[in-house]
Amino acid sequence: MTSAAQAHEVTDDRGVAVRFDTPPQRVVSVLPSLTETVCAIGACARLVGVDRYSNWPPEVQKLPQVGGGLDPAIEAIVALKPDVVLMATSSRAADRLRALGVKVVALEPKTGADVKRVIGKLGHLLAVPDAGRVARDIEAGVAAAAQSLPPALRGQRVYFEASAGPHAAGPQSFIGEMLQALGLVNVVGPELGPFPKINPEWVVRADPDLIMAGERSGGEIARRPGWRNLRAVRSQRVCLFNAQEVDILVRPGPRMPEAARLMARCVTDNGLKERAR
Repeated sequence: MTSAAQAHEVTDDRGVAVRFDTPPQRVVSVLPSLTETVCAIGACARLVGVDRYSNWPPEVQKLPQVGGGLDPAIEAIVALKPDVVLMATSSRAADRLRALGVKVVALEPKTGADVKRVIGKLGHLLAVPDAGRVARDIEAGVAAAAQSLPPALRGQRVYFEASAGPHAAGPQSFIGEMLQALGLVNVVGPELGPFPKINPEWVVRADPDLIMAGERSGGEIARRPGWRNLRAVRSQRVCLFNAQEVDILVRPGPRMPEAARLMARCVTDNGLKERAR
C-alpha cells in the first residue's frame, strides 16, 4: 500500500481530529488501560514509552517511563520521538504536547461501550486488522464469569469502592455494568454518575450486603464512623483486593473478563461463608 492509501484521520474523545499519513510506529501511552489495549490488539512492539503505572503485560515494564498519566514528563516524551501519544482526556499535557508538534490522541473509556469504541479507534489508528476480536473476547469472558455464579447468590446489594476518597463505581461505569452482568444490585444510583465521590454516611444508610474494595482504601473500613454496624461488616462479607487485583478491576480494557471472575469469586466465597454459619 502507498502512503497516500494509508492516510487516515482519528477523532479522539475530545472531539479533536488527528491526521496520520501512515500508521504510527512509535507509540507512547500514558494511561494503563490504553497500554493494555494496544498490546491486546497485537501492537505492543510499537510502544516506546509508558506512564509509571502501566505494568501489564510484563514486557511493558522494561520500557522507558515518562511520569504519571495526568501530568507526564513532557521532555521525556518528546525525547522518545513518538508518532503519537495516547492519553486520558483528563490529562493536562495534551495541549503542551500539541504545541510542540507531537500528535496526541486522547481516549478515556468509562463504560463497556467506551471500551469497545476505544478498541476500534486504536485498531483504526494503528491499522491493526480485526482489533474487534478483543472486544468480542471481553464480552464472551464477562458472560462466562456471569454464568459461573450460582443463581442463588445473585440479587445481592453491593458497594464497590473504586478508589480512596472514597469514590464508588456507579451503575453507569464499566465496573457497575459488570456487577449488573453478574446479577448483582449496585447500591449507588445512576443519578450519581460513573465514579462519584461518596459521603461515607451515605453508605451507612445504603447498608449493602457485600462490600468490594482495595486493601489500601478498604483496610480501615471498620474504623469509618458507623461502618462497624453495616451488615456487610458485621457478617465479614467484605472482599479486599490486593494491588495486582485492583489493577485488573479498575482498568477498562482486555482484562475485564478477569475482573468479572474476581468479582464472581468474591460473591461465591462469601456465599459459602454464609452457608457455613
